[in-house]
Amino acid sequence: MRKLFILFIFTSLCLFGLHAQELTCNVSVNSDKIKSNNKQIATSLQKAIADFLNNRKWTDLQFKANEKIECSFLVTINTQTDEKTFTATLQVQARRPVYNSSYYTSLINFKDENFNFEYIEMSPLEYTDGSYSSNLTAVLAYYAYVIIGYDSDSFSKFGGTPYFEKAESIVNLAQGESDKGWKAFVDDRNRYALINNLLDENLRKFREFYYDYHRLGLDEMNSDVAKGSAKIASSIQYLREVNRARASCVALTSFLEAKRDEIVNVFSNAPATEKNDVYNLLMDIDPSQSAKYEPILKSNTN
Repeated sequence: MRKLFILFIFTSLCLFGLHAQELTCNVSVNSDKIKSNNKQIATSLQKAIADFLNNRKWTDLQFKANEKIECSFLVTINTQTDEKTFTATLQVQARRPVYNSSYYTSLINFKDENFNFEYIEMSPLEYTDGSYSSNLTAVLAYYAYVIIGYDSDSFSKFGGTPYFEKAESIVNLAQGESDKGWKAFVDDRNRYALINNLLDENLRKFREFYYDYHRLGLDEMNSDVAKGSAKIASSIQYLREVNRARASCVALTSFLEAKRDEIVNVFSNAPATEKNDVYNLLMDIDPSQSAKYEPILKSNTN
């Protein structure tokens, strides 16, 4: 009987591990800009957001505990108009490990400038797919799906589509609301613009590159540095095609903002011809940041 009990516990733990939530999210709420006698509300909000993101099962994917996507949400409260109404910015970051190494690469690093919401201290956050109950939970759910989509795209070509479509459905629901950050063609860096880029058939080359960069490039470099960097070098031309198709593509610009230093490191020991080709492509795509890419040419070659 004791052996059966131990087996039951072991099986239950294994099943729990396989069905663990997708995200392990570090949440920080900064309320230094507001003058309030009740600073406890920031602590309460921080816990509520962390519980909402970490304790919810967002997809049908099966994640082991050590496979959860590491991410962070930094909420900086700018104003508080009454006891429950706030305007803020939200910095969203996520990363994943590079195969067979201790190195982590950024999946997304995106700043949302239009994060307005209502929150009552100690209130749990409620969310139901297919409905828009509050801007706070809609924004958080949107970025949860975007993060899962990016992570899936980095392992499987276009693997993130179902999760980007979930984020798109939230955007569609928000079109009838007055909250900022959701509207079409109002801002080329808002939530609508980002998900529109990611699902635009004319910009599919960005997601092809995203997969090549992570799965066929970075993941390969641990066993064959030259092969991995060569794959990234040959795929960067996709970014030029995307840039020419949509010069204001926020998916592309936010990728480069997160990856410039990493790209320089990838090609630090590449052959001179590869360095020159990559540098010239980047100058065509991202010319205002030439100083960031110049170390590619200056670094040592094999």
